[in-house]
Amino acid sequence: MHHQTLAEIDFVKYGRWLRRITGTNDEIAVCDPCGEPVWLSHADGVLSGWLRQLILDGFDWHCKGDGMQRFDAAAAILLYVPIQTQRATLGFVAVRVAKDAAPSGDWDLLAESLDDVCAGIADEFSLKSELNAMADELSERYEELHLVYAVDQQVRAMTNGVDLFQTLLKSWADHMNADVAAFVKPGEDLCVSATNLSAPIHNLDLVLVEMRGDLYRFAHSSRQPIVINDRADPRRAYIFTDMPFKIMCCPVFRDKAVEAILVLINHQAKPNFTNSDRKLGEVLANQLSSLSRMRSMLAETNTFNEQMAAALIEAVEAKDPYTRGHSERVHHIAMQIGAALKLGVRELDNLYWGSLLHDVGKIGIPDAVLCKPARLTRDEYTFIMVHPERSYEILRHIDRLKGALPGARHHQEKFDGSGYPHELAGNDIPLNARIIAVADTYDSITSSRAYRAGRSHEAAMVEIERCAGTQLDPEIVAVFKEVCRLEPEWMARFSIERDAVGA
Repeated sequence: MHHQTLAEIDFVKYGRWLRRITGTNDEIAVCDPCGEPVWLSHADGVLSGWLRQLILDGFDWHCKGDGMQRFDAAAAILLYVPIQTQRATLGFVAVRVAKDAAPSGDWDLLAESLDDVCAGIADEFSLKSELNAMADELSERYEELHLVYAVDQQVRAMTNGVDLFQTLLKSWADHMNADVAAFVKPGEDLCVSATNLSAPIHNLDLVLVEMRGDLYRFAHSSRQPIVINDRADPRRAYIFTDMPFKIMCCPVFRDKAVEAILVLINHQAKPNFTNSDRKLGEVLANQLSSLSRMRSMLAETNTFNEQMAAALIEAVEAKDPYTRGHSERVHHIAMQIGAALKLGVRELDNLYWGSLLHDVGKIGIPDAVLCKPARLTRDEYTFIMVHPERSYEILRHIDRLKGALPGARHHQEKFDGSGYPHELAGNDIPLNARIIAVADTYDSITSSRAYRAGRSHEAAMVEIERCAGTQLDPEIVAVFKEVCRLEPEWMARFSIERDAVGA
């Protein structure tokens, strides 16, 4: 893993830096801990083969003290400095100097320069390692979050679970010519019913309450279907007392335990429930058992999805309490714009993740900059400008989020080409990035910061219209104006200030 991360570093700039400072053109190599070259300044030079021969002859990269080390070989001199982090030696920066010309520059300057190069490589390695570790963690969490979200979308596309129960019960009541069909699950305080009445039942609510009581407890204990047709059945003394109905009750099992019951009720004038009816009831109970498990799992999945999304947003915004809720608000507004634009399912999915995670790169910005209550200096603002590219660096490792990367990476581009990180202009800016930019601008204006209070919706819209064509895509701004014209509920939910009419 260390070798892979080390190989990702751009060593050309370090070689160029070293040659510029020392004025030499000696062969330079960056080696892994075993001495195997990772990068060579002279691809056609002799350093690589020479190092391998030295190692075969027993050279072990021994280091005595700190700083530049020297090894005198027969043909040349090897000067090298270990690349060290707090945890390990990552490798070495080595320079081959011919004996008859050693060195062509100043020894002290070369030693100091090699130390600086090694320190720079070690710092860059540590940063890349942290980013890779962060990306791996996010990948695992996001891959998990994506699975939850996909299932949740399927649930949203389905009819509500209770409606599914009612539809199934209604069909069964019609098929069985039963007056009442009910599914009772006391553990969730669930009682769903459908009627096909041959005669009124004035106390239907009381009948349903009785199902949750003694009838469920008896079925739970007996674990057997219950059929009561005869008025003289002795069980009427403790089941449906003083209720002259014919009853068929089938237990619904989960992991060998009775978690619910399926009940049919008929007036006495109806035919008796038969063994055939009981078998049909058991079949439907099995179907309802699967549906009940699915409903419970989907409910748990939906809850987990909400909790995971909240945790991800918290991870992004925990560093800056003044922007808490920013990602959620930008995400919600961006999705409203996307819906108004009638984006396809795939594009909406990419917008979903891109808007939610557009600021994940702020994780790497120093707290002193991110949470500074006063105006930022030029250098501090430069740190802020890094965050879209850092968002890309973190998220690009996650295959599932490839489609969301352009939105997160380019949401700070400006329509006139003066934005960052790549100064894209017009339609060269990805559509989702243009959408996120409008939502991000709106929330930045209407939400409070440490150094200023949030402004009103009306003030924000004036500013957004002013920026249309320069900072923001005018077509997206027009769609957003139409969304806001309908007075969406999120304005009140996000506590966005409104100007008084006529003020």
